Amino acid sequence: MSVQRPSLVTGPGAVGSWPEHFDQLYTRSRDMRLQRFYAAGTVTADTPIINTPLIAMDFETTGLDAEQNDIVSIGVVPFSIHRIFCRESAHWVVKPGQNLTGGSVVIHGITHSEIDVAPDLESILESLLTAIAGRIVVVHYRHIEREFLAQALLHRLGESIEFPVIDTMALEQNILYRRQSILDRLLKRRVGPLRLGDCRERYGLPHYQAHHALTDALATAELFQAQVAHHFGEETLLGELWC
Repeated sequence: MSVQRPSLVTGPGAVGSWPEHFDQLYTRSRDMRLQRFYAAGTVTADTPIINTPLIAMDFETTGLDAEQNDIVSIGVVPFSIHRIFCRESAHWVVKPGQNLTGGSVVIHGITHSEIDVAPDLESILESLLTAIAGRIVVVHYRHIEREFLAQALLHRLGESIEFPVIDTMALEQNILYRRQSILDRLLKRRVGPLRLGDCRERYGLPHYQAHHALTDALATAELFQAQVAHHFGEETLLGELWC
């Protein structure tokens, strides 16, 4: 694993730029917890996936709009492409910035009584950042985990957070797209269902109850392991997978 923090800043849009971008974010950040997170660095784009430290992360939220809704639970599961480290996993229920709706309670099953005694996200932030520091975060649909965490910290700390992710939904969409016929592509036909459970079913992975942050993080880790085994390989470079 190669970890670096060079001074050249090219921004996260270009493949291979995340280590440089972390260097810039480190110098800009005012919060010590975020400074420590960025100081841990991140692996470079030319790191083989077999040598990449990974952690699956999943959020349950009060809705789907990161600017209007908030996080209610977080699950993280460290893993590699061959092993899952369940003993190092963690799960937190946190108090959102607004009241739960009946619809969201039905989905994630977290009750008002649990929220009443839950801590605010800021109080567990150091534990969360320590867990993901130096690892590549793997999620199923990056617009939830990355955008919700960014907005939550912006609201609480006055500054956001940025980090690279591997998005198993985006990988699966690309895999299915490559399998489509030219006619299907011309007609812009949908590639198929991309929910976490539907993606896992294609690889013969077992069914898990959805909408529990820790279980969904585990399910995401297993899905990525299956995607690598079937479509990529141990020596696939991180730069081909992250965003």
